[in-house]
Amino acid sequence: MAVTADDLDVAVSTTIDTLRPAADRDWSVVAEALQHTCWQAAEHIGDTLMAYAANIGARATTHYVRFMASADKDASPADVLEFTEAGGRMLVAMVRVSGPDVRAFHPSGMADPAGFAGMGCVEALVHGYDIADALGLALDPPRDVCTRVIARMFPEHAGDLAGIDAWRALLWAAGRIELPGRPRRQGWRWHGAPIG
Repeated sequence: MAVTADDLDVAVSTTIDTLRPAADRDWSVVAEALQHTCWQAAEHIGDTLMAYAANIGARATTHYVRFMASADKDASPADVLEFTEAGGRMLVAMVRVSGPDVRAFHPSGMADPAGFAGMGCVEALVHGYDIADALGLALDPPRDVCTRVIARMFPEHAGDLAGIDAWRALLWAAGRIELPGRPRRQGWRWHGAPIG
């Protein structure tokens, strides 16, 4: 089940739209799962999504493209959210214009555009959840996007998670929550390379 540029666009929009109303709050609070502040977590999302876009664009095969993207240290929460959104939209654009045969480096395997879209969705939604949780907000992404992300990024769990709310299932797969009869995952990894 392919994750698309449209799915990634929805994931980025969901995260930004959820967090933007809290831009006047204190983003120095720690997002517990990351042990980073909310500000640092938002910067991480933007940096990571820009790095994914750069790797696809350069067709890097052995490493990440050598650059570092960071928000200005005096950036407000609204500014760092803009940075996050910019990274997301760059990855959306790169996934959209890259053919399915394109491959680029990721430590989890040489990934195709659908893999990078899936990784981008996990980054945006799960770290968006981390920030939202720390700020007392609720992130509520579309379940069809979550279902496609689980099938693509966590294929070994897709079948046995089918009867569970897809957002809760994605949070479990990414080590954020427990599910009944399933302890919180530690040391989890996703499947970056194309399946099969």
